[in-house]
Amino acid sequence: MYTKLLMILSASGMALLGLGASFFPQEILGYCGLPNEAVAVLLVQGAGALNLGFAILNWMARTSPIGGIYGRPIGLGNFFHLAVMAVALVKAAIADQHAYLVLGAAAAYSVFAVWFGVVVFVAPKPGSAT
Repeated sequence: MYTKLLMILSASGMALLGLGASFFPQEILGYCGLPNEAVAVLLVQGAGALNLGFAILNWMARTSPIGGIYGRPIGLGNFFHLAVMAVALVKAAIADQHAYLVLGAAAAYSVFAVWFGVVVFVAPKPGSAT
């Protein structure tokens, strides 16, 4: 299932999102046409912190078997985070909020959600690479 590649790619993507949201919340809000109010800035930075947390978790667990009993919580946490965000992004795209950018993000989140879902919910074949 190539879990090491999955963990490296997801850690890299989440780190980029997390750093961007942590250090450029006003710019993100401005791009979305939202006011730079203190609460909104704090929420964007909180989302950045969440992504940075998942990034470091995935980076540190990249050599561990994720589908096994000990790595299952890591896989489930990633799966639910990515799946819920994918649904929210698709819903936003339907509402025509920056549709092309949001659809691209929804596609990326969906790919990773499906990949984590396969790792967590599908039993690996005996002797398959992890």
